[in-house]
Amino acid sequence: MKQVYLLASGDLRESANQTCWPAQAAMEDALRIALSNAGAESIRAHAFNPDRGHGFIASQREGMDVFRDMSPDAAIIVAQSAWQYSHHVLPGLIHHNGPILTVANWSGQWPGLVGMLNLNGSLTKAGVPYATLWSEDFTDDFFLDGLRTWLQTDALQHQVNHVRDDFEVPNYLVNVAQGLAEKIRRDKLILGVFDEGCMGMFNAIIPDHLLHPTGVFKERLSQSALYYETTQVSEYEGRDVLEWLEARGMQFEFGEDDATELTRNQVVWQGRMYVAAVRMADKFCCDAIGIQYQQGLKDLLPASDLVEGLLNNSDRPPILDTEGREIKPGQPIIHFNEVDECSGLDALLTNRVQATLGLPVETTLHDVRWGDEDRDGDAGFVWVFEISGATPPAHHVNGFEGSVGYRQPPMYFRLGGSTLAGVAKPGSIVWSRIFIEGDALHMDIGTGQALALSKRETQRRLDATTPQWPIMHAQLDGIDRDKFMARHKANHVNVVYANNAKSALDAALCRAALARALGIKVHLCGI
Repeated sequence: MKQVYLLASGDLRESANQTCWPAQAAMEDALRIALSNAGAESIRAHAFNPDRGHGFIASQREGMDVFRDMSPDAAIIVAQSAWQYSHHVLPGLIHHNGPILTVANWSGQWPGLVGMLNLNGSLTKAGVPYATLWSEDFTDDFFLDGLRTWLQTDALQHQVNHVRDDFEVPNYLVNVAQGLAEKIRRDKLILGVFDEGCMGMFNAIIPDHLLHPTGVFKERLSQSALYYETTQVSEYEGRDVLEWLEARGMQFEFGEDDATELTRNQVVWQGRMYVAAVRMADKFCCDAIGIQYQQGLKDLLPASDLVEGLLNNSDRPPILDTEGREIKPGQPIIHFNEVDECSGLDALLTNRVQATLGLPVETTLHDVRWGDEDRDGDAGFVWVFEISGATPPAHHVNGFEGSVGYRQPPMYFRLGGSTLAGVAKPGSIVWSRIFIEGDALHMDIGTGQALALSKRETQRRLDATTPQWPIMHAQLDGIDRDKFMARHKANHVNVVYANNAKSALDAALCRAALARALGIKVHLCGI
């Protein structure tokens, strides 16, 4: 009987590990039954810790110790039903010789799918062979057939015939792209990076030797500097930001208890951080900035997500520099959430293409959180794209008036802070992801639609995930659920709106040509 070792990478935040453990335990029980029925013995590689109330690997050192005591040739399943920090297990997986399977539960409850996709992207960047599977209850034929194949062959291949590497771009779009590429390489662009490696996202760090040929360079900034500058912004200026948002029609669900409710003081601090971020981006001439927040600022300031959503909006609170000049009026300060540099580079290219083509420039990243059939209509399978409160209001139905600030969940954000929640407006979108494979930059890009689902269905999806966060109901052209999961190399996906399906296709092809011109390997997905 083949022996398989089960591992569960976890969060650094013990509150999250404890809250998510029941879901993880239920998933592992179902997985053990599936393995047994397939003729394999499952062995948990690390024990449940009753003192901590969970059985997750909660630090890099713990993960190293688990692998130290395991055979380097053992068959491994990394099972995820919650968000995880990939660097907890990545050192051991990099030096592991045995077969590796990553598995996630198909559920929106906790970001298990998000965690697995991050680990998959990290393994891809590290050059570690792995297979991957997902299932709602681990009894479906797709999962069981895949599991048996992996147990028998130590490998598993999924269908990814929606990916096309050989394609042509119309000359008029190539000419636009060539002009943009020449300008980027001549003028150079700066990514302002407020500390790398948010929450162990190895896949989100672009090595300098891959970034520099594109004409983009990093300004390495410290979150301690951002914290200091935030404290130097007056409470009056922070309050101005809040009042500006309220005047625009944004609603806040305020309470009195800082520990569990959103307070005005939390939002004032977020306003002060916004002012500081805009001024620092200007001071260092950054074309885009990324704030790590987790873990560096979590014990110092409320969540940065409201700040990040505002930065990505063209219509945002005006900020003056020390000489009284307004900083980039009517333009976003491009921000890449969780300092995901792959998304940052993508957002820069997106901004330049969209502006040149006369299309909306507001871009953001989402977690690929989950997906399900539309249960209150006939839309079929629809993805839940969701991020921790950081979408630009321009993406929401009714803009600021359709945006709501909720307190960030305490298990992730001890000091609270407002989200920038809303439902994404219906319309044509371009989605994309830059990732690293074979020591080279790659881009997957495609088109799709943000859909308007019923209020009841929208609420069901919010309740099944994190209701305080902004949501997009997304369908991707030419790609079904399993093909997307098999191919996607990250927890994040970048999205931007177009005016219609034709302009979305033009924008996608133009950005593909621009990426090619900058030395990025481009793959059209579903188009």
